[in-house]
Amino acid sequence: MLTVQRLDQSDAQVVLAGARAKAQEIGVPMCIAVTDESGNLLAFERMDGGKIHSITLAQDKAFTAASARKATHEYHAGCVPGADNMLFGIHTAMAGRLCIVGGGLPIFVDGVCVGGVGLSSGTPSQDLECATAGVEHFLASIS
Repeated sequence: MLTVQRLDQSDAQVVLAGARAKAQEIGVPMCIAVTDESGNLLAFERMDGGKIHSITLAQDKAFTAASARKATHEYHAGCVPGADNMLFGIHTAMAGRLCIVGGGLPIFVDGVCVGGVGLSSGTPSQDLECATAGVEHFLASIS
């Protein structure tokens, strides 16, 4: 039998709060998604002004980061045509659900992936900045 560690609803709200605070600080209304370790949605918020297409993008970024245990921007370099590591085309897998745009991060506690966070509506670097803030806010709350 396996024992699985994952974020709960309370944890997801802490991640959302940290990401939201950073989005407010930089003045970019975001769509924020938090998933469990398997990429299943736990919490979602579309801030006033968050872009419509960012609803799906934020969820796909969180799904990708959690299920692959890898930041979405890390996939990007390997998806460039001619890249050596043979990832080109992975973004078309799973009906396009795997996202290679920056802004999705896995959430690790003691080396175990417990969830993922994805943000969308800003530039990829703004999305990543807010995702990082969400993860850092959560980690600070459990230490």
